Amino acid sequence: MDDTDFDKALITAAFGIAAVEGWRSVSVVNAARSANLPLDRARARFAAAPAILQRFGTLADQAALVDADETGSPRDRLFDLLMRRFDAFQPHRAGIIALLESLPAYPATAFLLTACTAASMAWMLEAAGLSSRGIAGTLRVKGLVAVWLYTLRCWRRDDSSDLSQTMAALDRALGRAEQIGGWLEGRGPGAAGPKPFPEPPPAPDSPASDEANIGGLDENPGPGLAP
Repeated sequence: MDDTDFDKALITAAFGIAAVEGWRSVSVVNAARSANLPLDRARARFAAAPAILQRFGTLADQAALVDADETGSPRDRLFDLLMRRFDAFQPHRAGIIALLESLPAYPATAFLLTACTAASMAWMLEAAGLSSRGIAGTLRVKGLVAVWLYTLRCWRRDDSSDLSQTMAALDRALGRAEQIGGWLEGRGPGAAGPKPFPEPPPAPDSPASDEANIGGLDENPGPGLAP
């Protein structure tokens, strides 16, 4: 088993535990034992549970970037890239939702995912042919983080087999940002004043702010997740 397969097996086990017992029960040791993986290698690959999320975010980015389309408009390319990220989330859906629900109790994890999300969105912008550097690039990253978080909230409630609701939400968010945010041209989200996206209602029986903290998940650039 190479490192990538090892990491995927441990990540799958971690989200499986989260789905059943909640994120509070997830540790590298528990995930490794659940997946019958050697603990010494798990320790070498993952220092602690947050590292599982960082690695998952990187793998989700890689899944989005494989054979990334270089044709079409930046908006079309971003749509494709972000939907590929959601496709990578799907096998771990229950565990990710459990993580989202637990984030208010884990501010350090939420902060980490915030930074990782911004880094992931910078990668998506660059892959779509848009710079994420400088002042204009920073504004683009902020705009795409807003798009991602809005769509993530809709994904959480989307029980369709083809993610049609998520696709519709992403298309709405990108269109709204393009119309009034101007961030594709580097002016930044909401430059004209109004909020770029309508606020979707929170998922039933969940804190309205859960998804605002995941890759995950805020809008400050940082190192590499993000659910």
